[in-house]
Amino acid sequence: MFAIHQPLATTMKIESPFLNKLGGLLGSAAVRWWMGTLDYKIVYCDRTIDPIFPECRGQKIYIFWHEYILFPLYLRGHCNLAMLLSRHRDAEILSHAAHHLGFDFVRGSTNRGGVAALRALLAKSRTMHLTITPDGPRGPRRRLAPGCVYLASKLGLPLVVMGFGYDRPCRIRTAWDQFAIPRCYSRARAVTSGEIFVPPDLDRHGLEHFRQRIERLLNRLTAEAEAWAESGTRKTEQENFERHGAPLRRERTNDWLGCVAPIASSRCAVALFSNEAKGACHEEQALPATDCCGSSSSYGRVCHGGAAHAGVMGPGVPTAIPLIFDSLLPRV
Repeated sequence: MFAIHQPLATTMKIESPFLNKLGGLLGSAAVRWWMGTLDYKIVYCDRTIDPIFPECRGQKIYIFWHEYILFPLYLRGHCNLAMLLSRHRDAEILSHAAHHLGFDFVRGSTNRGGVAALRALLAKSRTMHLTITPDGPRGPRRRLAPGCVYLASKLGLPLVVMGFGYDRPCRIRTAWDQFAIPRCYSRARAVTSGEIFVPPDLDRHGLEHFRQRIERLLNRLTAEAEAWAESGTRKTEQENFERHGAPLRRERTNDWLGCVAPIASSRCAVALFSNEAKGACHEEQALPATDCCGSSSSYGRVCHGGAAHAGVMGPGVPTAIPLIFDSLLPRV
């Protein structure tokens, strides 16, 4: 869509599906070239959370901040991932670019297509991973909306928190999220959590409890990745973060040259709600193991109350969507 702004009071908008598709094709080519110049490294809590590995079992919900959407868009195409996008016209080109880069997507918003989006998410979660930017598409920046927590609780799928960072990126200061554009041939770093299970049937107080803690974790992992990318140091557990389809190479090193605490080491990546993590990670990241369900948890498994409860919502969709779901869908 082209918007032609005239100096008079009238504004004429031209909608062109062809131009949207062309923009998506050109945009995906630009992402491949630009992002392909970066040096990617990652520290996993548990490698089995990455859909590129055959050890990855079961569907998951991946969350990261909107400003770093180019990072996974380039690296994890064709990995059975479905992305939630707004039905707003501004997301048309992005949806076509995501398609060319190997992502499926769900379109919906609180004002348009909310029920349809919920149905689509339910259907796709049976066979696909879901990807959500919990502060998008209008912010506030780095403020986690409770929608992803609600969805994880209802579907019985684990959340995987992903912190991304570039080395001194250019930022669009006028954008609500200060969108990050990496410099060519610069460093890109990622720090991940393990699987975080949210108990079913949470009330609003319980959702807010988990929302705050997951928001703090996502901010902490993002800050860790940003500091790591800028410092240029090496981590003991770092690996090459390869694009899907590229040969996988494990990088091993015993050097520790950095001054940033390894909050995502193999012992504690999401030491999130585990007493085991205390002393191994940032102190404020370790939370009581019996914090919400009275049972011990480790490696980010928050209150996994037994078997997965993927069928909580059943085959149908309630006619009245809980208000908390509004925070999941983009607003237009």
